Amino acid sequence: MQTEILWQASFAALVIGYLLGAIPFGLLLTRFFGAGDLRQIGSGNIGATNVLRTGRKELAAATLLLDLLKGVAAVNVAEWLFPGTGILAAMAAFLGHCYPFWLGFKGGKGVATLMGVVLALHWPSGLIYAGVWLGMLGIVRISSVAGMSAAISAPISAAAFGRIDLVLLFLALALIVVWKHRENIDRLLSGTEPKVGKKKDA
Repeated sequence: MQTEILWQASFAALVIGYLLGAIPFGLLLTRFFGAGDLRQIGSGNIGATNVLRTGRKELAAATLLLDLLKGVAAVNVAEWLFPGTGILAAMAAFLGHCYPFWLGFKGGKGVATLMGVVLALHWPSGLIYAGVWLGMLGIVRISSVAGMSAAISAPISAAAFGRIDLVLLFLALALIVVWKHRENIDRLLSGTEPKVGKKKDA
Protein backbone atom coordinates (compact mmCIF):
# COMPACT_ATOMS: atom_id res chain seq x y z
CA MET A 1 0.00 0.00 0.00
CA GLN A 2 2.82 2.42 0.88
CA THR A 3 4.48 1.83 -2.47
CA GLU A 4 1.21 2.43 -4.30
CA ILE A 5 0.66 5.70 -2.44
CA LEU A 6 4.22 6.78 -3.26
CA TRP A 7 3.71 6.11 -6.95
CA GLN A 8 0.39 7.96 -6.94
CA ALA A 9 1.92 10.97 -5.19
CA SER A 10 4.86 11.01 -7.60
CA PHE A 11 2.56 10.82 -10.62
CA ALA A 12 0.36 13.59 -9.25
CA ALA A 13 3.39 15.80 -8.66
CA LEU A 14 4.55 15.24 -12.23
CA VAL A 15 1.12 16.13 -13.61
CA ILE A 16 0.82 19.24 -11.44
CA GLY A 17 4.30 20.39 -12.38
CA TYR A 18 3.83 19.81 -16.08
CA LEU A 19 0.45 21.54 -16.28
CA LEU A 20 1.70 24.59 -14.40
CA GLY A 21 4.89 24.73 -16.43
CA ALA A 22 3.02 24.39 -19.72
CA ILE A 23 1.00 27.60 -19.20
CA PRO A 24 2.27 29.80 -22.10
CA PHE A 25 2.16 33.16 -20.35
CA GLY A 26 4.01 34.99 -23.13
CA LEU A 27 1.54 33.82 -25.74
CA LEU A 28 -1.48 34.51 -23.53
CA LEU A 29 -0.37 38.00 -22.51
CA THR A 30 0.49 39.16 -26.02
CA ARG A 31 -2.82 37.89 -27.35
CA PHE A 32 -4.88 39.35 -24.50
CA PHE A 33 -3.26 42.79 -24.77
CA GLY A 34 -3.41 42.92 -28.56
CA ALA A 35 0.29 42.47 -29.33
CA GLY A 36 -0.35 39.70 -31.86
CA ASP A 37 0.45 36.01 -32.06
CA LEU A 38 3.87 35.64 -30.47
CA ARG A 39 4.60 32.59 -32.59
CA GLN A 40 4.51 34.82 -35.69
CA ILE A 41 6.83 37.46 -34.24
CA GLY A 42 10.64 37.46 -34.19
CA SER A 43 11.96 33.99 -33.44
CA GLY A 44 8.47 32.61 -32.74
CA ASN A 45 9.56 31.69 -29.23
CA ILE A 46 7.03 32.15 -26.40
CA GLY A 47 9.52 33.48 -23.84
CA ALA A 48 10.13 36.96 -22.49
CA THR A 49 12.95 37.82 -24.91
CA ASN A 50 10.65 37.39 -27.88
CA VAL A 51 7.81 39.23 -26.12
CA LEU A 52 10.22 42.17 -25.90
CA ARG A 53 10.27 42.28 -29.70
CA THR A 54 6.63 43.34 -29.69
CA GLY A 55 7.81 46.61 -28.17
CA ARG A 56 5.78 45.95 -25.03
CA LYS A 57 8.39 45.98 -22.27
CA GLU A 58 5.76 45.60 -19.57
CA LEU A 59 4.48 42.40 -21.17
CA ALA A 60 8.04 41.06 -21.44
CA ALA A 61 8.62 41.78 -17.75
CA ALA A 62 5.31 40.16 -16.81
CA THR A 63 6.14 37.09 -18.91
CA LEU A 64 9.53 36.77 -17.25
CA LEU A 65 8.03 37.02 -13.78
CA LEU A 66 5.15 34.63 -14.45
CA ASP A 67 7.39 32.04 -16.12
CA LEU A 68 9.62 32.20 -13.05
CA LEU A 69 6.73 32.01 -10.61
CA LYS A 70 5.15 28.97 -12.24
CA GLY A 71 8.37 27.10 -11.51
CA VAL A 72 8.24 28.21 -7.88
CA ALA A 73 4.55 27.36 -7.65
CA ALA A 74 4.98 23.88 -9.10
CA VAL A 75 7.56 22.92 -6.48
CA ASN A 76 5.70 24.49 -3.56
CA VAL A 77 2.28 23.10 -4.48
CA ALA A 78 3.68 19.60 -4.96
CA GLU A 79 5.56 19.74 -1.66
CA TRP A 80 2.46 21.00 0.13
CA LEU A 81 0.22 18.28 -1.26
CA PHE A 82 2.77 15.46 -1.47
CA PRO A 83 5.84 16.10 0.70
CA GLY A 84 9.06 14.96 -0.92
CA THR A 85 7.89 15.34 -4.51
CA GLY A 86 9.20 18.84 -5.17
CA ILE A 87 12.08 17.65 -7.34
CA LEU A 88 9.70 15.72 -9.59
CA ALA A 89 7.42 18.74 -9.93
CA ALA A 90 10.41 20.95 -10.70
CA MET A 91 11.53 18.71 -13.53
CA ALA A 92 8.00 18.44 -14.91
CA ALA A 93 7.38 22.20 -14.74
CA PHE A 94 10.56 22.88 -16.69
CA LEU A 95 9.70 20.28 -19.32
CA GLY A 96 6.15 21.60 -19.49
CA HIS A 97 7.45 25.07 -20.29
CA CYS A 98 9.91 23.84 -22.91
CA TYR A 99 7.60 21.22 -24.44
CA PRO A 100 3.90 22.13 -23.84
CA PHE A 101 1.65 19.57 -25.48
CA TRP A 102 -1.03 22.11 -26.43
CA LEU A 103 1.49 24.05 -28.52
CA GLY A 104 2.77 21.00 -30.35
CA PHE A 105 5.62 20.67 -27.82
CA LYS A 106 7.10 23.95 -29.07
CA GLY A 107 7.65 26.04 -25.98
CA GLY A 108 10.17 28.39 -24.45
CA LYS A 109 13.85 27.93 -23.76
CA GLY A 110 13.42 27.45 -20.03
CA VAL A 111 15.68 30.11 -18.54
CA ALA A 112 13.09 31.87 -16.35
CA THR A 113 11.28 28.69 -15.34
CA LEU A 114 14.56 27.03 -14.42
CA MET A 115 15.36 30.00 -12.21
CA GLY A 116 12.01 29.51 -10.51
CA VAL A 117 12.56 25.83 -9.72
CA VAL A 118 16.15 26.48 -8.59
CA LEU A 119 14.91 29.20 -6.23
CA ALA A 120 12.22 26.90 -4.86
CA LEU A 121 14.52 23.93 -4.35
CA HIS A 122 17.59 25.81 -3.07
CA TRP A 123 17.28 29.56 -2.80
CA PRO A 124 21.04 30.32 -2.44
CA SER A 125 21.65 28.68 -5.83
CA GLY A 126 18.67 30.61 -7.14
CA LEU A 127 20.19 33.91 -6.03
CA ILE A 128 23.47 33.02 -7.73
CA TYR A 129 21.50 32.08 -10.84
CA ALA A 130 19.79 35.49 -10.83
CA GLY A 131 23.09 37.27 -10.23
CA VAL A 132 24.83 35.48 -13.10
CA TRP A 133 21.88 36.10 -15.40
CA LEU A 134 21.65 39.83 -14.66
CA GLY A 135 25.40 40.28 -14.54
CA MET A 136 26.03 38.64 -17.90
CA LEU A 137 23.09 40.47 -19.45
CA GLY A 138 24.51 43.76 -18.25
CA ILE A 139 28.00 42.94 -19.52
CA VAL A 140 27.38 41.38 -22.93
CA ARG A 141 23.78 42.51 -23.63
CA ILE A 142 23.04 39.16 -25.27
CA SER A 143 20.05 37.32 -23.82
CA SER A 144 21.15 33.84 -24.91
CA VAL A 145 24.60 34.17 -23.33
CA ALA A 146 23.11 35.43 -20.07
CA GLY A 147 20.50 32.66 -19.99
CA MET A 148 22.90 29.83 -20.74
CA SER A 149 25.46 31.15 -18.27
CA ALA A 150 22.84 31.33 -15.53
CA ALA A 151 21.61 27.81 -16.28
CA ILE A 152 25.13 26.40 -16.14
CA SER A 153 25.70 28.13 -12.80
CA ALA A 154 22.90 26.12 -11.16
CA PRO A 155 24.60 22.70 -10.90
CA ILE A 156 27.92 24.36 -10.05
CA SER A 157 26.46 26.37 -7.18
CA ALA A 158 24.45 23.38 -5.91
CA ALA A 159 27.66 21.35 -5.79
CA ALA A 160 29.52 24.19 -4.07
CA PHE A 161 26.84 24.35 -1.39
CA GLY A 162 26.96 20.59 -0.90
CA ARG A 163 23.49 19.97 -2.38
CA ILE A 164 24.64 16.90 -4.26
CA ASP A 165 21.02 15.69 -4.40
CA LEU A 166 20.23 18.55 -6.77
CA VAL A 167 23.34 18.56 -8.96
CA LEU A 168 22.20 15.94 -11.49
CA LEU A 169 18.75 17.51 -11.87
CA PHE A 170 20.17 21.01 -12.34
CA LEU A 171 22.80 19.70 -14.74
CA ALA A 172 20.22 17.87 -16.87
CA LEU A 173 17.96 20.91 -17.04
CA ALA A 174 20.89 23.22 -17.81
CA LEU A 175 21.90 20.98 -20.71
CA ILE A 176 18.35 21.21 -22.06
CA VAL A 177 18.56 25.01 -21.85
CA VAL A 178 21.80 24.91 -23.86
CA TRP A 179 20.21 22.52 -26.38
CA LYS A 180 17.22 24.84 -26.78
CA HIS A 181 19.70 27.63 -27.57
CA ARG A 182 21.54 25.69 -30.30
CA GLU A 183 20.47 28.13 -33.02
CA ASN A 184 21.65 31.01 -30.84
CA ILE A 185 24.99 29.23 -30.42
CA ASP A 186 25.34 29.00 -34.19
CA ARG A 187 24.71 32.73 -34.47
CA LEU A 188 27.15 33.47 -31.65
CA LEU A 189 29.83 31.53 -33.49
CA SER A 190 29.08 33.40 -36.71
CA GLY A 191 28.91 36.77 -34.96
CA THR A 192 25.29 37.42 -35.93
CA GLU A 193 23.56 36.95 -32.56
CA PRO A 194 21.63 40.16 -31.79
CA LYS A 195 21.91 42.12 -28.59
CA VAL A 196 18.92 42.91 -26.41
CA GLY A 197 16.70 45.51 -28.03
CA LYS A 198 17.54 44.66 -31.65
CA LYS A 199 14.73 43.14 -33.70
CA LYS A 200 16.34 39.98 -34.98
CA ASP A 201 15.67 36.33 -34.34
CA ALA A 202 16.85 34.97 -30.99
